[in-house]
Amino acid sequence: MEKRGIAALLAALTILLALTGCGRSESSSDSAAGQGKVYYLNFKPEQKDQWEALAKEYTRQTGVKVNVVTAASGGYESTLKAEIAKSDPPTLFQVNGPVGLSTWKDYCYDLSDSEVYRQLKSEEFALEEDGQVLAVAYAIETYGLIYNKDILRRYCQLEGAVISDASQIQNFETLKAVAEDMQSRREELGIEGAFASSGMDSSSDWRFKTHLANIPLYYEYRDEGITSAAAVKGTYLENFRNIWDLYLNNSTVEPSLISSKTGDDAASEFALGEACFYQNGTWAYEQISGYEVADEDIGMLPIYIGVEGEEDQGLVTGSENYWCVNKKAAPQDIQATLDFLEWVITSDEGRQSLAQEMGFVTPFKTFGEEYTPDNPLVKAAEEYVQEGKTSIGWYFTTMPSDQWKNDLGAAMLEYAQGTGDWDKVKTAFVEGWASEYQARQ
Repeated sequence: MEKRGIAALLAALTILLALTGCGRSESSSDSAAGQGKVYYLNFKPEQKDQWEALAKEYTRQTGVKVNVVTAASGGYESTLKAEIAKSDPPTLFQVNGPVGLSTWKDYCYDLSDSEVYRQLKSEEFALEEDGQVLAVAYAIETYGLIYNKDILRRYCQLEGAVISDASQIQNFETLKAVAEDMQSRREELGIEGAFASSGMDSSSDWRFKTHLANIPLYYEYRDEGITSAAAVKGTYLENFRNIWDLYLNNSTVEPSLISSKTGDDAASEFALGEACFYQNGTWAYEQISGYEVADEDIGMLPIYIGVEGEEDQGLVTGSENYWCVNKKAAPQDIQATLDFLEWVITSDEGRQSLAQEMGFVTPFKTFGEEYTPDNPLVKAAEEYVQEGKTSIGWYFTTMPSDQWKNDLGAAMLEYAQGTGDWDKVKTAFVEGWASEYQARQ
């Protein structure tokens, strides 16, 4: 991803264009009356119900059948491989960025003349190859350390607290001091741990083998002045180790138990006020809202790892959510899918669902201020950008393969459980990266 691309992504968080939403264009082909159907293989389990409801509404209005199938968390690629080979494959699927596109580009219809491409705020939100638009981003997201403001306030009021206000957490040194002190005084605070569990089952491990690993990768790319690489040095792997140790040693559970801990476990621990910190992103709001933590007490901090100058660091912002239309589907199904996407981004029902029900910040011109997500995590992300903090790009979309991520995650788990050392993590990160890139050639 080029630096100008990152700038465009950040702009989506700070400038929500107040354009009047337009209705479905008269140029759209009528794909009703049995002329086509849509099969969407959804990437996001947390939005399963919303997509199914939206599909049902579109069918009610147009008569066009829309089938939504949601892959299990962590199992999208394997599900897509199985489904795409069937006689009735998905007409709409997702890639996570340039590396994902390289696998599926032969299935991607050229979206150059589509309404979903024309309505992008910037062409930087599309993935192009050989003059063709093969994928279009539909959600710009942010992640970091979600935190409970009330717990942190109560901690700051304790005698001997290492900070007096949450705003003083601006680097790893301070984060570490706060978390360790909070962990030692968890009974006083009425919590189970400073951090929610770092679960390493398939519903949760992506938060660490992918999202956490993105932080040292970002800083290495920054130093090298690059945005992708066929080989990495692992310059900041000790910093990676430090933040992983902090999570493991100041958690709601012992490190030996994380192999069975799920994403739902971590969300529940935070939502019920059992932990102060929870690594996740803007998409997690629906999982944690409406329980013990009030919306006004939900905030988000950058993930600090101890890099010089990180006081100016913001949150991690980008997209791994790109729509692709299957060019090998029947022509009438391709047209039906293009019409469905146009309706999703232009109709009141579609925009309301994406912005308010799914909570997405979208890159489309059709989403004005009235379609701003009512999500405190989105608001926190906007505040960091407005303060002039430097957001971290989503460079994990350049990670060479799912196998690389899985090998790294396995090494991280062995280290956590004491059955492997950190050198194995380094090997998986550096040598595994080179071998997986070589295998793609």
